[in-house]
Amino acid sequence: RNVGEATARDLAHHFGSLDAVLAADLDSLQQVPDVGPVVARSIVEFLNEPHNVEVIEQLRAGGVRWTEGPPSKPASGVLDGKTLVLTGTLPTMTRDEAKAMIEGNGGKVTGSVSKKTDYLVAGADAGSKLAKAETLGVAILDEDGLRGLIAAGVSQNALESVEQDIE
Repeated sequence: RNVGEATARDLAHHFGSLDAVLAADLDSLQQVPDVGPVVARSIVEFLNEPHNVEVIEQLRAGGVRWTEGPPSKPASGVLDGKTLVLTGTLPTMTRDEAKAMIEGNGGKVTGSVSKKTDYLVAGADAGSKLAKAETLGVAILDEDGLRGLIAAGVSQNALESVEQDIE
């Protein structure tokens, strides 16, 4: 409850292993981006539920393994701290490709438009998400606009890096 795909991925990246997640307390869970008190409490309650503990142990006993590694930092880039929503059909990219491009440049992709959304990337046949973005005043991009935003940011970062090297 209260944990979607993005939060699950953030938990995995932050803690690096299932055992670390299982051992986490409320305070350490709230160190994960976008995990507040409500989500942290939901996670702790879920992981303390006897049935859920039993299912996890059965999966482990059956040979299911979670890929584990050291905790990692999220990708950084021109979209650091930005939240984007995808809607409609993009002309040259699948939704997964667009999501990978955004995340690879430090952005976060969510499934619904809210006042916290920075950009809506709209393709053909965009529907209610486009209308909501317009109502909330969210910046709207098409695929070319997304590519341009990333390219402009990359160029600006390169320029700033060169300027720092000169100084």
